[in-house]
Amino acid sequence: MDKTNVLRILDQNKIEYKYHEYDNSETNGEIVASLLKEDPSQVFKTLVTVSNTKEHFVFVIPVNETLDLKKAAKSAHVKSIEMIKQKELLPLTGYIHGGCSPIGMKKEFKTFINDTAILFDTIFVSGGRVGLQIEINPEKLKEIVKAEYIDCII
Repeated sequence: MDKTNVLRILDQNKIEYKYHEYDNSETNGEIVASLLKEDPSQVFKTLVTVSNTKEHFVFVIPVNETLDLKKAAKSAHVKSIEMIKQKELLPLTGYIHGGCSPIGMKKEFKTFINDTAILFDTIFVSGGRVGLQIEINPEKLKEIVKAEYIDCII
């Protein structure tokens, strides 16, 4: 397997993880959770947003949940937040839809992890490409991306 930036960063920082590969034609998070035979509330998706002030924020939430834009904006201390357009994802983050990881983006963005992550010893996030998930301790993820836990789902 070719190492992604995500795996290289985790290795360089000596952070323990497991990687899981799956059918790379699948980008639906709930189906990915099913392919991994994991609880969808333990498999997280990475959402990139833009605020009314043109700042970008990253939210990491369970694949079976929806981002609450009002809670997200309040947590980011901005008036409003909306999802970025899909065509903006690759130039902004270096990742494509379905393969966007909170680890190793082109730039460091303020990142928030939904607080349900603390209910699990490990959670799953994208490994930096479609078809690759990493299983990581949520505290280690929080540390490596300098995130904070918040309630940001509907």
